[in-house]
Amino acid sequence: MQSIFESPEPAARLADRSRARPGLPQLSGRLFLTDGGSETSLIYLNGFDLPYFAAFVLLDIDAGRKALREYYRGYARLAAQQGAGFILESPTWRASRDWGRLLGYDTGRLAAANRKAIALLQQVRDEFATAGTPMVISGCIGPRGDGYLVEAQMTADQAADYHFAQAESLASAGTGAGADMITAITMNYVEEAIGVARAAQACGLPVAISFTTETDGRLPSGQSLGAAIEQVDRDTGELPAYYMLNCAHPDHFREVLDSGAAWTQRIRGLRANASRQSHAELDKATELDAGNPAELGQQYRELCAKLPHLNVLGGCCGTDLRHVTAIAHACRH
Repeated sequence: MQSIFESPEPAARLADRSRARPGLPQLSGRLFLTDGGSETSLIYLNGFDLPYFAAFVLLDIDAGRKALREYYRGYARLAAQQGAGFILESPTWRASRDWGRLLGYDTGRLAAANRKAIALLQQVRDEFATAGTPMVISGCIGPRGDGYLVEAQMTADQAADYHFAQAESLASAGTGAGADMITAITMNYVEEAIGVARAAQACGLPVAISFTTETDGRLPSGQSLGAAIEQVDRDTGELPAYYMLNCAHPDHFREVLDSGAAWTQRIRGLRANASRQSHAELDKATELDAGNPAELGQQYRELCAKLPHLNVLGGCCGTDLRHVTAIAHACRH
């Protein structure tokens, strides 16, 4: 079967969207906050059942849409209070084809869910964004397989084909031009990250790539973090606007950032876990490990001193508004 990327049609069809979007304000270097662990917050703090860790299913029910809106409003309010920018990351980490099929979503319904997610974030931005608190809407794309395990590994071309449909839905969603960017969250091997970057490019969107690491600071694939970033940059012509780390505790990757190598300058975002537990331990956990918000904030402060371009700060599993508040206070002052 011919890849959509063998034809210029997707890029030509969507190029006008790219031209219509302004540059990403977080590249200026000012502090931008983002949210915490949405799925763990919605499960453990709000009491929702999220099959397969899929938050986007809440967009189909009134109570779910209300909970999501209030969730994002809390973080947007914090950003405004801190005089920081804010990244509104869509609740679409599981809203791709294979996961949608498991959840009973056909192609049309899944595309609609991605569009609903962006429309909801546009409402929050309309309410809170100011010149002093710019807000960026990011369409979140998660891994095709398990975020913690490398399963049925794709080539970069296969990954681009797989993720294009979701990227296109996010790019064309809502009442405006759609998402401002794509963020690939919890990438655990490099070929999938390259594929998402190419899919975003075909949709006329800038992209950020967020890798996860094991407790040894390496990707679940075994590749070093530095080698992964260098490979994506080499194979895409430095297509990602920046890189992030997520779904790991600072203790897991802090030492690999000590090298001062050039690739560390490409890291701009961090969404760490509250817990020091490994991925395997988190998978078996039946209770939320919220860690220590104040301690996590200080660890972020130390990492900001180590990584001069680090300015997009939020959380991942186990974190909530308390953690991001502590992070904002530690890194703002």
